[in-house]
Amino acid sequence: MMRLMTGFVALMVWAGTALAGAGDSPVGLWKTIDDKTKEPRSLVRIVEKNGVFEGRVEKLLNRRPDDDPDGLCRACPGERKDKPVVGMTILWGLSKDDDVYKGGEILDPKNGKTYRCKMELIEGGAKLNVRGFIGVSLIGRTQTWLREE
Repeated sequence: MMRLMTGFVALMVWAGTALAGAGDSPVGLWKTIDDKTKEPRSLVRIVEKNGVFEGRVEKLLNRRPDDDPDGLCRACPGERKDKPVVGMTILWGLSKDDDVYKGGEILDPKNGKTYRCKMELIEGGAKLNVRGFIGVSLIGRTQTWLREE
């Protein structure tokens, strides 16, 4: 019985540590939520490479009539033009600075424009505020993404 209790306590400590660590980083899969319609729009996987964070679209959700029927970024310039949005890196160059991730950029595949970007984990890492802006952070939009894993 004592071994069973010791094993149970060890399992609980391990689980608590694993869950606590999940909220410390934006690394993982996120459901993007449209800030205007409040509908889920995509799944984006954020990864970290040498202290720099980037995000790639894994799936499109809740397609609307005005979305490209082939899921291509028609409005994107350069190498992204007419490429599939699924698999596309839309978030790049962010580095951690205290509790905020900043210094990067985010692409809006709908209009093909790139904006400066910052993000901040909230609610213990269950949500991520992602702000795209022009110039200063006051001129922009914020979306709150939900952690999927």
